[in-house]
Amino acid sequence: MRTPVAARWAVVRRPSVRDAGLGLLLLAGTVAVGGGPATTGGSPETVWPWARWVLAGICAAAVAVRRRLPVPALVAAALATLVPMAVGAGPVPTDLAVPIVLGTIAARRPPRVSLTALGATLAVVAAWSSVVALDGRADGRHFTGPFATGGQVHGQDGAAPGPTAWGGLPVLGLLLVLAWTIGWGVRSRRAYLGEIRARAAHDLEREREQQAALAVAAERARLTREVHDVVAHGLAVIVMQAQGGAAAFARRPADTLAALDTIVATGRGSLADIRHVLSVSGQDDDATAPVPGIAQLPRLAEQVRQAGTPVELQVTGVPRTLPTSIDASSYRIVQEALTNVMKHAGPGAHAEVVVSYEGDGLTIDARDDGAGPAPSDGTGGHGLRGMRERVALLGGELTAGPGPAGGYLVHARLPLDPDGRP
Repeated sequence: MRTPVAARWAVVRRPSVRDAGLGLLLLAGTVAVGGGPATTGGSPETVWPWARWVLAGICAAAVAVRRRLPVPALVAAALATLVPMAVGAGPVPTDLAVPIVLGTIAARRPPRVSLTALGATLAVVAAWSSVVALDGRADGRHFTGPFATGGQVHGQDGAAPGPTAWGGLPVLGLLLVLAWTIGWGVRSRRAYLGEIRARAAHDLEREREQQAALAVAAERARLTREVHDVVAHGLAVIVMQAQGGAAAFARRPADTLAALDTIVATGRGSLADIRHVLSVSGQDDDATAPVPGIAQLPRLAEQVRQAGTPVELQVTGVPRTLPTSIDASSYRIVQEALTNVMKHAGPGAHAEVVVSYEGDGLTIDARDDGAGPAPSDGTGGHGLRGMRERVALLGGELTAGPGPAGGYLVHARLPLDPDGRP
């Protein structure tokens, strides 16, 4: 079993299939051309000894491992290319290993490393061109024909030709610079795409955070709205019952006991509603409490009557099954409107609630004839704000303000399709 260090070393040393395939392709091209044009008049066996094939194999191996060991691969390929040049041999496909490895270094290594590699290879080419020009012997290979496919030997009386520069700095230098430029372009594109991906990931994370913040804000608003409706109505009933019970305690003890019973029932009902609100938010395990709706409006009206405020409730039209959101919101709108009557309409006020089933909507009208204080613009207070938010979420309309004949009027319309869906 390999240790982690040995496994990591094996990964570093093992070339990829693509890189190995490119190396084999260059080696196969070298085999196909028979090791390159002859440098003397002899046969291929005497012209290309086994050492030339070893050097070609080194160049192919350098291409195969260039991503794992780029700098050693460049050094090995350069040395394996200089040796044939020294004996006057012509170029073969595996001699492309140097520009290929140089392009890989430019694409995958820091600019300092790639520029150093480019400068070093150009310096070697310049120095070699100077040696070939000053050695006093003829260039070992003169190329003719299209794409330099042919060749002839220089020298007299079969004398061995001198080393060759393969075009010298103008040709080899341009090839090296071109390879480095291509690699640098690949590196720049990778950096650009990486920056785009990082920016997209950052934007996605920020969008998720914003969505989470909006969800938290919406949940907080829902909890505030629900708790206000439940607590405000329950406390209003409890306060009025307590005041009435205290006033009747001396002369009508039975009324005081009835008020206490109403206070207990109202308190228990409010606690049950709060538990239900919290259970919807995942903060409580009691999710068995029924969701209040229009069917519970008669009980709500009776509760308000017991608290001392006369209420008339009418339901017109053909009742039908409503979506839970509209059913619950309708109940909360009526509940908040009656709570405001108890709190603001003053003593002796009467309330009237009319719920109308229409063809394409549900209409709620809650009015009173009181003279108590009320918001003049219909926008103040948590209760009115909560009603507006409920109606807006359902795509409806709500108006609230002083009625034409006095008192206060709340009018809400919730849209429905013919099947009762919002």
